[in-house]
Amino acid sequence: MRLIISHFFQSHLTTAILILFSLLALSACNNENINEKKLSEREASIHAREAELATLFSELAAQKESLESEQAKTHKDNEPLNAETPQPDCLPVPAIENTSSGKIEAPLEKIDNKIVLGNREYVYLDPPGLELTARIDTGARTSSLNAMTLMEFERDGKPYVKFTIRNPQTGEPIEITRRLRRIAKIKERGDREAQERPVVKMRVTVGSINELIDFTLENRSKFKHQVLIGRNLLRDLAIVDVSRSYLTKKFENPIPENSTK
Repeated sequence: MRLIISHFFQSHLTTAILILFSLLALSACNNENINEKKLSEREASIHAREAELATLFSELAAQKESLESEQAKTHKDNEPLNAETPQPDCLPVPAIENTSSGKIEAPLEKIDNKIVLGNREYVYLDPPGLELTARIDTGARTSSLNAMTLMEFERDGKPYVKFTIRNPQTGEPIEITRRLRRIAKIKERGDREAQERPVVKMRVTVGSINELIDFTLENRSKFKHQVLIGRNLLRDLAIVDVSRSYLTKKFENPIPENSTK
């Protein structure tokens, strides 16, 4: 009897163990299937995020390129008048065309009877009787002229100054002698102390304007333009459109200098 009972328990125990192992195997398979499903879902989510990030980076790059282009265009259009950038010494000036009227044929734009000038214009100086390019600067009180070399002296008890400018077409120095009118103290941005500069009178023509005005002398070799036109010429005669350049043309044969010494 004991043998029969023992055999019975052993038989059912074996069956129970087999069932238990089967259940464990099924559970492991289910867990693996669940894990694989989760991994697949995560991989799909990661791929989707990668695609979104790639699209976002592409859009940001396009926006950056567009903003840089607009910024460069805005910087070019709004170049400040009072910040001259050093440029090479030699600046070619186009030759003047002859016309039957003896003038450059260009319409003169006016507002309230004032001529409209750009931020750069051609000017005619007499002496030396040359056309030069000039920076038009409403922030400067007095006009300024290049003087590569400068020497003060007396003649008949009166003060004079001898200086040289550069011929814009040949690059050769041109010597000019003028009466010394006064010494001006000019304080530039960033300078702690005012600088003394000699002042001479020169006749300048720009567009329809022909005036005898004061020019301070300084070495402007580091600047692109040998002439800077300030408010002492512009006041009551001109309006400056800083967004444009070279709007007017001078007389080919300007009014000769009168009592400019």
